[in-house]
Amino acid sequence: MGEVRKRLGAVKRRIVPTDEGDDLVQRVESMRQRIAVLEREVQENRELNRRLAELTDVVTELLIPLADRDDDSVHELLDKYRAQL
Repeated sequence: MGEVRKRLGAVKRRIVPTDEGDDLVQRVESMRQRIAVLEREVQENRELNRRLAELTDVVTELLIPLADRDDDSVHELLDKYRAQL
């Protein structure tokens, strides 16, 4: 990765004057860091969405037995959910 940056910097210095080339290298590095942060945030969001979907499934499973007044099923589902935590 370091070698790629050096090559990229060398190419940019040939194309862009030195002061602007250095600034461009810094901007590229800044964007790489920002992308890494965004990728971590996306992964966190995926995990939260999965957890929300699981919780929604549990609530849906609970609503049906509650509507039927099936207390045994409700307790079984709650125990199953608590075991997953």
